[in-house]
Amino acid sequence: MSKKRLVVIGGGAAGFFCAVNAAQLNPELEVIILEKSNKLLSKVKVSGGGRCNVTHACYSIAEMIKRYPRGSAFLKKAFHHFFTTDTIAWFKNRGVELKTETDGRMFPATNTSQTIIDCLMKEANKYNVEIRINKEVKQLAVGGGQWAVGSEQLATGKGFELKFADGSILQTDFVCIASGGYPKILQYHWLAKAEHIIDEPVPSLFTFNMPGNSVTALMGVAVENAQVKIAGSKLLESGPLLITHWGMSGPAILKLSAWGARELAINNYNFSILINWIPDFNENSLREKIQQLRFQLAAQKIINRNPFALPNRLWEYLLLQSGIQADLRWADLPAREQNKLIKNLCANEYAVKGKTTFKEEFVTSGGVQLNEIDFNTMQSKKHAGLFFAGEIINVDGITGGYNFQNAWTTGWIAAKAISSFKNV
Repeated sequence: MSKKRLVVIGGGAAGFFCAVNAAQLNPELEVIILEKSNKLLSKVKVSGGGRCNVTHACYSIAEMIKRYPRGSAFLKKAFHHFFTTDTIAWFKNRGVELKTETDGRMFPATNTSQTIIDCLMKEANKYNVEIRINKEVKQLAVGGGQWAVGSEQLATGKGFELKFADGSILQTDFVCIASGGYPKILQYHWLAKAEHIIDEPVPSLFTFNMPGNSVTALMGVAVENAQVKIAGSKLLESGPLLITHWGMSGPAILKLSAWGARELAINNYNFSILINWIPDFNENSLREKIQQLRFQLAAQKIINRNPFALPNRLWEYLLLQSGIQADLRWADLPAREQNKLIKNLCANEYAVKGKTTFKEEFVTSGGVQLNEIDFNTMQSKKHAGLFFAGEIINVDGITGGYNFQNAWTTGWIAAKAISSFKNV
């Protein structure tokens, strides 16, 4: 080979970011992206409801790392190389302006993920990055016979040899594995046979299934701020909550699923949650408030006066669950029904049986152990020339653009390291 070659395995955000930056930083480097399927940048496409939540408007590393249930210490070091501000500047320098929403999420000003896809594809074309789709790697071997995937090893020489499902072979000097997370779990056997330790991958960022629960009749009802707790644990999150036809979703649920990803997997996704629909109150303070309401709204029907600004359909549902009839006035509220209403407003319990993920918009808890990767380069500590980026490593964030920031950061660090090798 006249040029040194980098092969990036995975045509997602991290893979593309590594490839286009490496190609730009070193024009003497031949760069190839391999994608197993016929879809490129599929998560970028669906993220944020098709708008692509590029990053989060957090400019403090100390604050940013609090949004990562796993990998925060690793990212604290990596973010010094490439952080939120660098992501914003990178896209701006390529004609893509990002806008910040009230919750801190950042999207392209165009409000479409296609803008990010077009930008990355344009960079790939500009710097002659070759893209090969429907190219599934079956075996990976390292020069010198140090380790192998499958049954073959390279007896002599340096670099890597990739063998594909169609039997063809490709040799390369550098490999960056950016093949994603849980849906591609079978690919992790590459790394196990490469003497890398894999923390078992399990899904993160998923919604909660409540089959047969009457609350699903309220599908489409959204609460601006609810507090959700996993019963019997310390797991607790607040934020918007959405009732769906299968159970519950929204940022509060997704954040909870991220922090509890491993614990909930152990329980096979069978557990109970407690919802405080009005987190400004606890059971004691709500009891005092209701005593006031009994006097202030004495002659009014409870069903007609919703003093907590809850969606009307939810208010009516909670009253029904508390045994409160439609014609009951505040002054006539019996103690038994009052206690049930307080419980249902502050500690409404639901059984969860299973999870649901949205298309390809989810992430993985687990992957290559971080103590086996150099945070300064994203290079394997076991094999020179082998790099990692994105979800393949054991880093995952809550919803809000944090996982894409991990992809941009790790992809860029790997690209910089590969492009600056002295023998390239």
